[in-house]
Amino acid sequence: MVEYGAPKIVSKEKKRTPPTVFFGIAFGEISHLDYDPNSKLKVSQEDLLVFLKQMAVMLKSGVPLSQALELLAENTNNKKFGANILDVSKKLGSGEELSTSLGNYPRIFSTMMIGLIEAGETGGILSQVLDRLASLIEANSKIRGQIKGALIYPVLILVLAVTVSLGLLIFIVPQFETMFASLGAKLPALTLFMLSSSRIVTSITFAICAPIVLFIIFYAFNLSYSTPRGRLFFDNLILKTPLFGDLILKSEIAQMSDTLSTLIKSGIPMVEAIERCINASNNQLIKISLSKAISLITQGEELSTSFQTSKVIPRLLVSMIKIGEETGELSFMLENISNFYKREVEEAVTILTKAMEPAVIFVVAIIVGTIVVSLYLPMFSLIKNMGG
Repeated sequence: MVEYGAPKIVSKEKKRTPPTVFFGIAFGEISHLDYDPNSKLKVSQEDLLVFLKQMAVMLKSGVPLSQALELLAENTNNKKFGANILDVSKKLGSGEELSTSLGNYPRIFSTMMIGLIEAGETGGILSQVLDRLASLIEANSKIRGQIKGALIYPVLILVLAVTVSLGLLIFIVPQFETMFASLGAKLPALTLFMLSSSRIVTSITFAICAPIVLFIIFYAFNLSYSTPRGRLFFDNLILKTPLFGDLILKSEIAQMSDTLSTLIKSGIPMVEAIERCINASNNQLIKISLSKAISLITQGEELSTSFQTSKVIPRLLVSMIKIGEETGELSFMLENISNFYKREVEEAVTILTKAMEPAVIFVVAIIVGTIVVSLYLPMFSLIKNMGG
């Protein structure tokens, strides 16, 4: 079992001189003792990862848990997080379990993490569980980073295309409109369309209405996505998006398999493990599939059978889980599935990234080329008429 130890808390009043704050700027050394615990605090994945790894190392080295927490509170770069860690150490000294103390900070420690830590405390394998948690968070962060890296290119294309188009329509096209009016040239349909577009985007009405319309769209999306039906609609739409839908599904399956493997390996019962996977998932369809699986498992069905009715769970995952159940190596099989889908995500991201690089140039070239051609078509007509 883990040795909790007795905390050695340093008094704020006796040992600390708080820094002077002037116009929001702190002068003097800032410490975790200068902050009060904050249950609404959120920390970065990097801070959380460092915390878990360092605590696992200290426990393996024989440092009592409360003293390990004090050392982490003192040395963490995020001093507000350090204040919360110190508060956890104090509560351990008053007799609370670590899982209970960490549960007071739900925006830092998820229910999945609390469940694993509780299992580690019960089984006397807290340091191993912390190592697994750190590996799990690191793997999930890597997948999310890869997904963001793949999605940034379409966003970049859209922003670049809109910026270039607005720049040409606002600054270049009006100059040509003045020239065409002075020459009295007959303008082609494409040129008339560009001139009309330029008048619209340079008007006061557009400058006032465009931000309002964008705000309304953004607000309506957030409002809709906050409802179960709206989130289900958009999550389903995301998974059906060409190229990116399959990538996002694979990343969700990889994270779910990894999380479920870690929970089962730590001795958490199947139903409870799936419930924690539901809380960890970001996709409503995956959550619904897992909820239906819980219902079937409580009726006596196996995990593989409960996944067979799902439209989003890949058949490969179902088959591999069935093999794991038959051989008694379910957690090992889930870990292998997770590693397989992680490799699939990495390969897909690499391919998409390479494909998107020329796509940026192509899209911008099409937009600029269309505007340029529309402006020079009347000049070709004038030259032809003058030649005739």
